[in-house]
Amino acid sequence: MAMDPLKTLGYEIRKRRLDLGLSQEVLAALCELHRTYIGSVERGERNISLLNIISIATALKCKPSLLLKCIDEAV
Repeated sequence: MAMDPLKTLGYEIRKRRLDLGLSQEVLAALCELHRTYIGSVERGERNISLLNIISIATALKCKPSLLLKCIDEAV
């Protein structure tokens, strides 16, 4: 059974954030987003926009396609 793509993306973002040793608050500041927004993205509660994916990927020092690749592998 395939995972929910929003939860899969959120898990990948959380994993990369933790690998970099960033808190949700620091990541949010780097992206100019609210900390609660980052939390809801990581929990798979938000259908995140392309611009926010790009912003988060930039802050996580990776390409947006790398974050989205996890969805392709999960479905």
